[in-house]
Amino acid sequence: MISLVLGGGVVGVTTAYYLAKAGHEVHVVERHSEVAMETSANNGSVIHASLCEPWSRPGMPRNVLRWLGKEDAPMLLRYSSIPGLWRWGVEFVRNCNDADFARNTKANLGIATRSLECLAQINSELDLSYDRQTNGTLKIYSNQQDLDAGAAETEIAKPFGLKAEVLDSTRAIEIEPALGGQRQTLAGAIYFPSDEHGDCQKFTQALARHCREIGVTIHTDTRLTGLACNNNRITAVATSRGEMRADNYVVALGSHSPLIMAPLGIRLPIYPLKGVSVTVPADNWPDHLKIPVIDERRLFGLVPLGNRLRCTGSAEFAGYDTVPSPTRCKALVDNVIQGFPEFAACYRSEEAGNWAGLRPMTPTGTPILGRSPISNLFFNTGHNHLGWTLSCGSAHVVSRIIEGRDPGVDLDRLQLDRRQRR
Repeated sequence: MISLVLGGGVVGVTTAYYLAKAGHEVHVVERHSEVAMETSANNGSVIHASLCEPWSRPGMPRNVLRWLGKEDAPMLLRYSSIPGLWRWGVEFVRNCNDADFARNTKANLGIATRSLECLAQINSELDLSYDRQTNGTLKIYSNQQDLDAGAAETEIAKPFGLKAEVLDSTRAIEIEPALGGQRQTLAGAIYFPSDEHGDCQKFTQALARHCREIGVTIHTDTRLTGLACNNNRITAVATSRGEMRADNYVVALGSHSPLIMAPLGIRLPIYPLKGVSVTVPADNWPDHLKIPVIDERRLFGLVPLGNRLRCTGSAEFAGYDTVPSPTRCKALVDNVIQGFPEFAACYRSEEAGNWAGLRPMTPTGTPILGRSPISNLFFNTGHNHLGWTLSCGSAHVVSRIIEGRDPGVDLDRLQLDRRQRR
């Protein structure tokens, strides 16, 4: 059985890994000279079951409109992007209700839990070095009302497997002493002990090396140009290096997935939501934080990665633009410095690693997994802000679907609506 995976990010490489383990001859098509060079390169770094909530949540449409056109907004909707966004936006708004929010959160959490299990298994079998830490995540709050609201959300998710502990400020500082400077303004935190963090690019490239060792062929510097379809089957993939043929094909192209599917008359409801990160050396902050911290008021995440610190937290509706905006990167850094003044000693604008990538956002906030309307074409895409978090679990699920085996999870909220045809 020959399987061809389209896309060499963390989702594509983990898919290749599980298909190879199942005995397939596996090929991966990747347009860059190495895997994990786009959204997997410098993402938020946290594998967090704690943040499985979709961004399509009650109150979000109002916030997006309130932030409209503001360059320093945590989620920026540019006026120029509105014409191409209306259909996706209507579906997004329809999902911003309590019932759909709960169902979509449950679906994401099911895959995230599977991911943590799969990642633990991979690390028990392979010696992969990617700055991995398994000491959890802290979500911090500056007022009691927001802390209570966050605690209520976690209670909803606990029956689905989420582990969380609500902490007062004293206990939060005991777990992460770097929060000591916020003692007067810190209402408390929620600690998620099952969360992990690590460098997604390092992981993906290390796993790709192992995949090559077990027979996977990764065709780098190979641009995908189209899919040939006949009698409801993909018959070939056209690339810059010629045609490639397989028995099964997996679309793992993230935000670019809709572009390759549109000529086949299949609409994938995925929008490329631009995010930025800033990575700096940690040397000038000797007692820097050791646990990832998510600041709910200032809307940033700060993550230790070996001898580096990475901050993330920006979202922008800007089409396929991947140029990091200096203004938005600086706004993110300023937010971090408000919470952690020590970070200023680490940040030098001329040395900082400013980066932008595209989150493949669906209106539901859940990925699109499994069978497509074409018999031998499968999806593993649309992971929203959770690509690193869901990658191993969704790859395991999709490989089992291709094998004709029970995926072991409820796919009700995770499959493409078969009516999504133009």
